[in-house]
Amino acid sequence: MRCSSRFPVGAALLTAGGEIFSGCNVENACYSLGVCAERTAIQKAISEGHTRFRAMAIASDMADFITPCGACRQVMREFGTDWDLYLTKPDGTYIVKTLQELLPLSFGPEDLQKA
Repeated sequence: MRCSSRFPVGAALLTAGGEIFSGCNVENACYSLGVCAERTAIQKAISEGHTRFRAMAIASDMADFITPCGACRQVMREFGTDWDLYLTKPDGTYIVKTLQELLPLSFGPEDLQKA
């Protein structure tokens, strides 16, 4: 993993079918071209034909729980709001939030049907 910010993040995505796809953040000297661990895991799963997800665990070596950035939350939202996100700490503790809790009043694919 290339992580010039010294903020390594990993994610593990559980599909509805029980498969797990992992991802890490991949940074770039031009920061806006990097990709987060959460989106890496989702893109890997999608590339293998999976579009229904049950949960994602997100880990880092930071002392506090980390949460997905806004872009990752919106990408996750494309696949529903009722899946669980496990936010972890290096000591093994975790909290569980739904995507709905992290992105309330969200805009999703079904909203495009209203236009």
